[in-house]
Amino acid sequence: MGRHVAGDAPEMDRLVEDSIRAIGAEIDAVRVPKLLGVVLGGGYGRGEGGVATMPGGSQRLSNDLDFYLVVEDGSSAAEMESASRALEPIARRWSERLGIDVDFCPPKTPWRIRHDQERLMIQELLHGYFDVAGEKGEVLFSGVERRQPSEFPWTEAVRLLVNRGAGLILARTSDDPQFVVRNVNKCVLGAGDALLIARGGYRWRAEERAKALGLPLYADAVAWKFRPRAEGVCGLEEAREIWLSATREVMEIGRRAGSAGRSLYQAARWIVRRRTLGELSTLGQGPVVRILQRMIGVIEARKPFPPSLEIDWKIFN
Repeated sequence: MGRHVAGDAPEMDRLVEDSIRAIGAEIDAVRVPKLLGVVLGGGYGRGEGGVATMPGGSQRLSNDLDFYLVVEDGSSAAEMESASRALEPIARRWSERLGIDVDFCPPKTPWRIRHDQERLMIQELLHGYFDVAGEKGEVLFSGVERRQPSEFPWTEAVRLLVNRGAGLILARTSDDPQFVVRNVNKCVLGAGDALLIARGGYRWRAEERAKALGLPLYADAVAWKFRPRAEGVCGLEEAREIWLSATREVMEIGRRAGSAGRSLYQAARWIVRRRTLGELSTLGQGPVVRILQRMIGVIEARKPFPPSLEIDWKIFN
């Protein structure tokens, strides 16, 4: 296994290594105000990046390059947006050069990272990243507690199901076959990961999660993630049933544990961010729980994305 890609693909591993070092040099040259540092996360940051083999036998990268920006505490929303805009030309150039999406995630401050330290996204970033520009990760993430993979809160399972459910809804109305195949695969993986989180059995490595879950289709989806191909591991309808089954179990685990309860605090969070009460039947539940409850009905009925639900998902994602 290489530093960035899964399995034996040394040329692709070197391509990622050389590319992110060049991108880091370009970021340093821009001298973005308030920017403390940039790290590479995602699959290529933790050694689980995918490589696709083309019909002629050549290889290409298949996942996004996900860069995480950390800006100074106290940075305003305008300053964060300015930092993102300053790096857009770099993202565009390298997306065209590599044939994959090069993404600079919305900037976060050290305070926000510490505040969100229980999130799966933050903990997976801590578990596997690559220094790109500015301060190193050990400085950027100082004071952030590292959690055991079995310690993620139940709401992270809900958040995964919401994101994969959104992909499922969008795939149903897409005319792009590869978009559908990718989102079906993500759905299978996300449903399995959500079950492991809710059961307290999550693992850092995808192959370890496959062993812990013991579901052949999940193992197939992991293999597809590492070496994608034109055909998917299952169809859209089977992915829908997998998502619904996982959602029912996760929600039942939350109900038994009292995690899906209501509170004035959660009601206030929703009202402040959305400036509306939303559906009264779910008022007081956590925002991602409310979104999942509504998403279940949409996916059961095979409906397109209601505009208001899509807005809720983007705000609380």
